[in-house]
Amino acid sequence: MTLKRRSTVLSALVLAATLLFGELSLAQAAFPDFSDLVEKNAPAVVNISTTSIPSKHPGMPHGFAVPDLPDDSPLNDFFKKFFEQQPQPGQPGPRGGVHSLGSGFIISPDGYILTNSHVVKDADEIIVSLRDRSEYKAKLVGMDTRADVAVLKVDARNLPFVKPGNMDEVKVGQWVLAIGSPFGFRESATQGIVSALNRALPNDTYVPFIQTDAAVNPGNSGGPLFNLKGEVIGINSQIFSRSGGYQGVSFAIPIDVAMRVMEQLKTKGYVTRGWLGVLIQEIDHDLADSFGMSKPEGALVAQITDGSPAASAGIRVGDVIIEYNNRKVVSSSSLPPMVGRTAVGATVPVVVLRNGKALTLQVTIGELEREEVAKTAQASAHKARNKLNLTVDSLSPEEKQALAGDRRGVVVRVVGDGPAAVAGIQPKDIILALNNQDVTDVAQFDKLVSELPVGKAVPLLIQRDGRALFLAVKIPSEG
Repeated sequence: MTLKRRSTVLSALVLAATLLFGELSLAQAAFPDFSDLVEKNAPAVVNISTTSIPSKHPGMPHGFAVPDLPDDSPLNDFFKKFFEQQPQPGQPGPRGGVHSLGSGFIISPDGYILTNSHVVKDADEIIVSLRDRSEYKAKLVGMDTRADVAVLKVDARNLPFVKPGNMDEVKVGQWVLAIGSPFGFRESATQGIVSALNRALPNDTYVPFIQTDAAVNPGNSGGPLFNLKGEVIGINSQIFSRSGGYQGVSFAIPIDVAMRVMEQLKTKGYVTRGWLGVLIQEIDHDLADSFGMSKPEGALVAQITDGSPAASAGIRVGDVIIEYNNRKVVSSSSLPPMVGRTAVGATVPVVVLRNGKALTLQVTIGELEREEVAKTAQASAHKARNKLNLTVDSLSPEEKQALAGDRRGVVVRVVGDGPAAVAGIQPKDIILALNNQDVTDVAQFDKLVSELPVGKAVPLLIQRDGRALFLAVKIPSEG
């Protein structure tokens, strides 16, 4: 080979190498470096461990919990939430209880923490541990199971905290990073992209989930989902999996939803949501054709509750809701979150398609019946000072239906050692009367308990398994 030819070949190789490494550099530049984001925000991500005493929570699930789906639903086999997570389901914890693990993040320097309600549900003790291995006993400020959001508070100051992001800036295809404790492996970071927005999942009609492909597993639940700015845009909550582990599809609660829930729990102790009073269904191509629609969109009204805001406004069965409060209703799943975040008492325009014509109606939104917000700060205080040493709560809609006539009462949630346990009171008992006075609500029950005589047995009327039963309860003289 001549010198000239060798020189030509060498030049070609150098050019090829330059192009190759140039392409690699461009490819590498297209992938973000998350190291600074992790270093800055990981100190605000916490590990949450809880202890629950099984005897206090009959039927308490361990490991994964599957959403309440129809028996014939194919999702029953592979849709699993990572509720009450622990490395080994049912692993004994301190005091013989069940130990579970999850994640959370500090949202303010004075110790407020966001996580999932399923991480701390039924917990008798909540321990929060930080990156520097410091540990705090957390108080449950409140939780909202409809949104799967819980707010904790630790007694500390000047803590590292994260900044919430703007959901209006979140787009499909953007990079995201999840930090949490999968399987108890603390401070694990995984990256991915936003796969979809406003996802509706079975029995989660009030949360427009963020779908991502960031790897999350049991233990990530309650941890933050960050954008590239280092802002939290969601709380990692659920996975879609055949095995119970990561398979590329996970869901996060949008941070704006979580922040609204937190503010209400902090200020009121419960969450209010707007209520329209309609049963809706999705519209397929055949239904769209039958209603004279060019494409399937909107929410078809299949049933209306008597006396509801929808009924009062003149919405009819067979109407297709295509706009709500000046926002387009793309599908039936997009309507409930819109209604839920509307202020109770607000009057909003609702556009329906009726007989092929658009009609605008003014609807004054009502309040969705509140779910039972378990263990608010007030309930925790109640547990500590109650003479009977038990925790009671308002009745759920199902528990109200189980009562005969117009009776009211309170339901027993937790029974500690003391007069209530001696009398034979059990969790899930409904207390109808105490000391010959009907029980109407939690506040009135607290007052009756505070007025109980010492050293004297008084009658307590309960309902258990649908049957009324009298028990005798006595506050001991030393109590």
